[in-house]
Amino acid sequence: MRERARDNGRSLMSFTLLQVYKDYYPPIVGGIERHVHGLSTAVRERCKVRVLVANRNCRTQHEVVEGIPVTKVADLGRLVSAPVAPAFPYWLKKLDSDIIHFHLPNPTAEISALLTRPRGRIVATYHSDIVRQKVTGALYAPAQRAFLRRADALIVTSPAYARSSPVLREIAERCRVVPLGVDPKPYERTAAMDEKVSELLSRTEGPRVYFLGVLRYYKGLPFLVRAMRDLSAHLYIGGDGPMRPELERLVRSTGLEDRVHFLGALGEREAIAWMHACDVFCLPAHLRSEAYGLCQVEAHLCGKPVVSTLLDTGVPYVNRHEVTGLVVPPRSPEALADALSRLLSDEGLRARLGANARARALEEFTLETMVERLWHIYRELLDGRPG
Repeated sequence: MRERARDNGRSLMSFTLLQVYKDYYPPIVGGIERHVHGLSTAVRERCKVRVLVANRNCRTQHEVVEGIPVTKVADLGRLVSAPVAPAFPYWLKKLDSDIIHFHLPNPTAEISALLTRPRGRIVATYHSDIVRQKVTGALYAPAQRAFLRRADALIVTSPAYARSSPVLREIAERCRVVPLGVDPKPYERTAAMDEKVSELLSRTEGPRVYFLGVLRYYKGLPFLVRAMRDLSAHLYIGGDGPMRPELERLVRSTGLEDRVHFLGALGEREAIAWMHACDVFCLPAHLRSEAYGLCQVEAHLCGKPVVSTLLDTGVPYVNRHEVTGLVVPPRSPEALADALSRLLSDEGLRARLGANARARALEEFTLETMVERLWHIYRELLDGRPG
């Protein structure tokens, strides 16, 4: 039975929740965008949820996406990834809610909150440091620290990130760990999924290594491409992004056109079918910008072992070495090749690690588990207890 805790006579079931980020899925595909979408849809039956993001054009638009009101504020462009949206403070104040859940980093939203000082209780999920734009990060740091001081609850997605982040290290005692979760239902092996997987297997060559994600600078794909020189296997790269032209040139220069295949942007069903069709999933990220690696959870839900890298982030927290996959040093094509070769040549090891991976994902990294942990924090804040 659902609880109905009360705060000043209000039913907890009727409180308002505003999710705040830069973009929203759909149509923007990205890990945080999909996380905000999943969280919003999961809690819409429990409370009144709205979403505030920037638009990628010069108009403010109001849409309803799967029953959720989404306000997209006019965006004049992106300055080192941050939306230039002059009206963002106005809409943040106008949509002021009982709980405002910010997803960081997002300088536009954080500065807007400092300017408008909304009355709602502030929850901030700290997904990642600003890694690449060091000068911008230094300029933005005072505002970020001020915003984090004002937050009623600070959430990180793994214990490792709370320890390793130079921003969070000073306030690690205030951080609460809530790992990101995925709805396992789309990853189940239905008859329709089996048919799609069989079709992929029939028209591709193996053994099959799979990567899925936006092709960004920190994903480490050049190291994975170079690792393929030492493997008798095929690499299937799902997703698109700014790194694709450079990667295609690298594939041509290394003579791997017949074994490295670019699949382009994939729909959800096809992306999941590739997870089931592959032998091993690989996340070769080499920079801290890869703060979690949600794609690893998706692979684990499909019962696939993962080869990933030993970053001081949540990546090895999700993929446990010799438990759910293999973890190797970053920036090493040789280490990637060795780990992939070991898994591809040992069907029993793949099966054991894959079974462990699925069991752990279902226990720790489901959308339902994540929502219950966040709901507990929301409830504490509305009940007046410390967050």
